[in-house]
Amino acid sequence: MVFSVNLGLSFQTAQLLLKELPATLTLVSRRCTRRLGTRMWRRGANLEGDVANFIETEQLVEINGLRSSFMQIRGSIPLLWEQIVDLSYKPQLRIINHEQTSEVVERHFRDLLQRYGETIAIDLTDKQGDEGQLSAAYASEMEKLQYVRYISFDFHYICGNSNFDNLQLLYDQISEEFKKQGYFLVDAEGNILVEQKGIIRSNCIDCLDRTNVTQSYLAQKSLNLQLQRMGMLDSSECISMFAEDYVKVKTCWAEQGDEISLEYAGTHALKGDLVRYGKQTLGGLIKDGISALSRYYLNNFHDGIRQDAMDLVSGRYSINRNGPSPFQLNGFETLSYLPIASALIAGGLTLTSFTFQQAGRNAQQFMSSVLWAGVAAGVMAVVKANGRQFCSRPRLCGLL
Repeated sequence: MVFSVNLGLSFQTAQLLLKELPATLTLVSRRCTRRLGTRMWRRGANLEGDVANFIETEQLVEINGLRSSFMQIRGSIPLLWEQIVDLSYKPQLRIINHEQTSEVVERHFRDLLQRYGETIAIDLTDKQGDEGQLSAAYASEMEKLQYVRYISFDFHYICGNSNFDNLQLLYDQISEEFKKQGYFLVDAEGNILVEQKGIIRSNCIDCLDRTNVTQSYLAQKSLNLQLQRMGMLDSSECISMFAEDYVKVKTCWAEQGDEISLEYAGTHALKGDLVRYGKQTLGGLIKDGISALSRYYLNNFHDGIRQDAMDLVSGRYSINRNGPSPFQLNGFETLSYLPIASALIAGGLTLTSFTFQQAGRNAQQFMSSVLWAGVAAGVMAVVKANGRQFCSRPRLCGLL
């Protein structure tokens, strides 16, 4: 995977003061452009093994002349799958059956092995419903790869909305390998003292909210080990004992999660409170609700155009002057997406409500009410049946 045209970069920094010594914490996330796109229109992998929302996140700490870093990666489940918007709140996931599926998974993890070394793949998806089917298919493919350790961790079931500390159960499963993989450490003269020998790859469905909570947790575990090696903490101390600095570390991760989410989904990250405070708050629930509704709107009525812009700017689509226009519309596609769908439904419901209020006056009014109710139901059925046609979708490039 090549980080060529950088259309996604998050940079956070904080000044810490540990035991009267100044330290700098920096968080850098680099987004791969090989499968660049928006949340619903770039899912899973392409045939080359490149995955959507693939991001390399590096946490650096500098103190007393020593510099250390810890790297993690995230990326969509490396199968061929899609989730096409159709006006429903949660569009159905569909796994694409393809003869090259196993080769795609192999290509993806071979690339990670060559680039980062030993890989631990953490799957945070639900084990029920559509997510469960996708997770099961992922687990089945991972059984074929002996050089990757795959861990299935149902984040929603184990951690719920606020049991952030239950991530310790995940850490307990990987702690030995986690410490062996280590981190990078260099002294003031540039001599390499320690090298990171592997990588942890985390994913949920979007690789945003659950993934960011989990990565921030593992980053804090690594930070404790780094600071202990650098002589700033003894073996019984951890960063959480320094309240002011701990808040700064968590804030960096929360803000980084927001920036990555804005690039992929168009809104701030959900579950940001778990990163900032270790628990869900009322204000956070309200903010998450607003972000969820915003994602619904953007996914259905805006992201198709945004996807085309990304494909054009990143060079994935080449203009053919002699070819037909990819923006030629037919049928429902000629309609303005959100206004038409909303007007049809709202108009039908309003007329139905109005005529029902008048229905008690005479039989004619009652029959009129029934008629308008039928019309409204019919309009809603048409909109639902043609949901994909009312949604904004990309026209320049295919899903794979």
